[in-house]
Amino acid sequence: MNFKQRLQQPKIVVAPGVYDPFTALLVEQAGMEACYLSGASIAYTRFGRPDIGFLSLDDVVSVTTQIRERVNLPLIVDADTGFGNALNVRRTVQHLERAGASAIQLEDQASPKRCGHLQGKSVISTQEMCGKIRAAVDARRNEETVIIARTDAIASEGLDAAMERAARYAEAGADLLFVEAVRTKEQMTVLNGALGHLCPLMANMVEGGMTPITPADELEALGFSLVIFPGGTVRALAHTLQGYFASLHSNGTTAPWQDRMLGFDGLNAVIGTPELLALGETYA
Repeated sequence: MNFKQRLQQPKIVVAPGVYDPFTALLVEQAGMEACYLSGASIAYTRFGRPDIGFLSLDDVVSVTTQIRERVNLPLIVDADTGFGNALNVRRTVQHLERAGASAIQLEDQASPKRCGHLQGKSVISTQEMCGKIRAAVDARRNEETVIIARTDAIASEGLDAAMERAARYAEAGADLLFVEAVRTKEQMTVLNGALGHLCPLMANMVEGGMTPITPADELEALGFSLVIFPGGTVRALAHTLQGYFASLHSNGTTAPWQDRMLGFDGLNAVIGTPELLALGETYA
């Protein structure tokens, strides 16, 4: 079963956020079904900067390629606005599909975009976004590649307008709809009632964001087919490293932290060092 077919099944897909091959490998080893390459998380970890439009297509293609070389999980890739107009979207889809993306997410924000849970967002016209979606559908070489249409219109136009946009995006050929920054569970219910018959729907869980954090089984009952936790990995990492560095600064040693760390052999086991060395011996 390919990823597009999996999204048609009743059971929701839970996709943690990743930003490099190592985090994607850990998701795979945890037994998860898919991972989500978060543009925000690339900005956080590559640049130490917020998600306010710093990424380029080359940045996202590079990380996608690196992850796909290491991990076989379905990979959902955040392609922001497609990095330009409809012609740029064609190029974005072609490059990301070739790099190994299983699904490509495009949003209707005006450039420069910003994180979906920040204030001050603006959106392009519905007509322009529909053109971008058509361009994405035309550009993909594999019908199994999922095109995700995201709208950020709730912030500036309200829920009804956002749902109308999403319906138009489905008509333009999107395989999955993502209405960003839904405020309440009641809005989630309304959303699924209005759009669920068109194509699968996606939910976004951002810790401290505008959407209430809701367990996957509840989202499944509401009708969602996919839930992403795009920034949770970076937030957990940042919290852990703040404690680790504070301890090292205070104690001058990692000893107090060692029960919360992998040892040398433990980390090598995670990344497959013994197997790779054994493979090398077969060529000696």
